[in-house]
Amino acid sequence: EPAKSIPSHRFLAINRGEKEKILSVKMIFPDDRIIPYVEKIYLKPNGFEEYVERLIKIAIKQIELSVETEIRNDLFQKSSDEAIAVFRSNLETLLMKPPAGEVRILGIDPGIRTGSKFAMIDKYGNLLSFGTIYTEKSDSAFENAKQTIIDVVNKYSPEFISIGNGTYSREMYDFISSIIEENDFSCVPVITNESGASIYSGSPVAREEFPDLDITIRGAISIARRLQDPLSELVKIDPKSIGVGQYQHDVNQKDLKKSLDDTVVSCVNHVGVNANTASWTLLKHISGFNERIAKSFVNYRNKIGAFTSRDEFKSVPYVNDKVFELSAGFLRIPQGENPLDASGIHPESYDIAEKIAKKLNVQLNDLIGNENLVSTVNPKDYTDDKRGLPTITDIINELKKPGRDPRNKFTVFVPNPQYKKIEDLKSGIILKGIVTNVTKFGAFIDIGVHQDGLCHISEISNRFVKNIEDVIHPGDIVSVKVLDVDIQRKRISLSIKQA
Repeated sequence: EPAKSIPSHRFLAINRGEKEKILSVKMIFPDDRIIPYVEKIYLKPNGFEEYVERLIKIAIKQIELSVETEIRNDLFQKSSDEAIAVFRSNLETLLMKPPAGEVRILGIDPGIRTGSKFAMIDKYGNLLSFGTIYTEKSDSAFENAKQTIIDVVNKYSPEFISIGNGTYSREMYDFISSIIEENDFSCVPVITNESGASIYSGSPVAREEFPDLDITIRGAISIARRLQDPLSELVKIDPKSIGVGQYQHDVNQKDLKKSLDDTVVSCVNHVGVNANTASWTLLKHISGFNERIAKSFVNYRNKIGAFTSRDEFKSVPYVNDKVFELSAGFLRIPQGENPLDASGIHPESYDIAEKIAKKLNVQLNDLIGNENLVSTVNPKDYTDDKRGLPTITDIINELKKPGRDPRNKFTVFVPNPQYKKIEDLKSGIILKGIVTNVTKFGAFIDIGVHQDGLCHISEISNRFVKNIEDVIHPGDIVSVKVLDVDIQRKRISLSIKQA
């Protein structure tokens, strides 16, 4: 195909194949048009025709080699930029996934030979209990596993049971579902994307958090926490390990790192963090913070106790005026001395909120969250030299819904009960799935059979899709029709538009 029309994902695939020595690549130039054109200019009847003809071919070959390098460099940069944009969009969607919130969760990392690890966390993510269950060894081991889960649920009353979506996840989901049904428990089982959990388990951050725990137990904790608050947990993992990109190891690594780091910072600041509970791994992504400041912030909090006012941040070592100015609006203090400390309004703009309350003749507490009253405010009345209309409009919106989480409402994906393995599938059936990754060529969808299916971009929608990330995102729950199943190669072709 012409170089100018090759899709980015295909060019990166060709590059990968060439690097792995699986295929060879050459660029074909239209020599049948180029050579006659050049000969027409330079070939004269002077007795040297044979030499000039040979030199023209040598010269054109050299020029083509140079042009090929240039074209391939341009294609690589374009393809790299597009792949990074897809990765960035997917990462943002994943980080902004709705959290289950401050609830108790039992996390399970399923396994067969070495057993399934479980970890019970409280509503703040603190570890309460952990252990290993064996459901495959023998009947007595199965019964013991069942009793262990019953005891944990009776003792700690988790609202959710988060099950990693790796090997043996579907069997574990059915095992847990049957226990819940038999005992009339109110907790809800959820299959959770565990990509990167093993990377976290062996990381310095995990060793620092849980120095005495086995690496596999740390994985179960991560699986529980990433349901509770995906953002807080996923920021601990190198974004490249989360598994939502295309050819991320083949693109410009420096550009990729910068883009992904910027995305994490953007998401953390958009959501805001609780200054009294946030870990240093989350705080380091706050605007103006770095790892040193984040650790200093947590050490100060551990020593002095919970913050009651944003002004106290200035007492933290390394938090100078500039750091305070950049970060204060993103650090929230629920139930602080000043009700505005729980909002996204920066302390430098508290005077605006106070002026609005005074003009409406109400207390600040009565103004915050009173949508009807705040809606009567005209932002133009409060602009000044330092703060223009956009800033005042943001303040008014924040007063309507202070500290509102911009993420969507949490929903649970329930796997299709009759389809548990790839052998159960056949062409034509329609079932529910959850999108795990989006690429330029299509979306990968988990339908609960241990193998994600691929919905090609041509099967996403009945209308033309130019940018796939405009219509589908990781975490979306969709209906799909099975088009084809290749059990041998473990490939499943799906269609959203036909479902």
